[in-house]
Amino acid sequence: MQISDFLSPANVLPDVRATDKDRLLRDLSKWAASACQLDAALVSREIAKREQLGSTGMGDGIAIPHARIEGLSKPFGLLARLRKPIDFASIDGKPVDIVFFLLLPAKAQGEQLTALASVARKLRDSELISGLRGATGGADVFAR
Repeated sequence: MQISDFLSPANVLPDVRATDKDRLLRDLSKWAASACQLDAALVSREIAKREQLGSTGMGDGIAIPHARIEGLSKPFGLLARLRKPIDFASIDGKPVDIVFFLLLPAKAQGEQLTALASVARKLRDSELISGLRGATGGADVFAR
């Protein structure tokens, strides 16, 4: 499964203002819920549940908040580049400025199971991350 299978240019947010992790996750939950025609409270609640298990901040300024959602038929992604890094309780203690917000079907099967692994693998590429941080707009971020 390719990231472009669940991330569209319309869902690349290159200049997000965020004051803290909780507010960012609520805002991204609303955006994703609207795009997927889901209840924003449900998405926000499931994302928060996952974060309670442990931060999805994977280090080097990157986070992949994700959750399984009832009623979702295929993976959905948002890529947000934050204007200023925020504390995300990441494993390395560094603030986060690149966030890939991922929703997965509650009963994911086959290729859908690889969506999270695809994102994590891609975001470990330091050249790609450098390109994302230096991109000039949404289309440029998506092209990376």
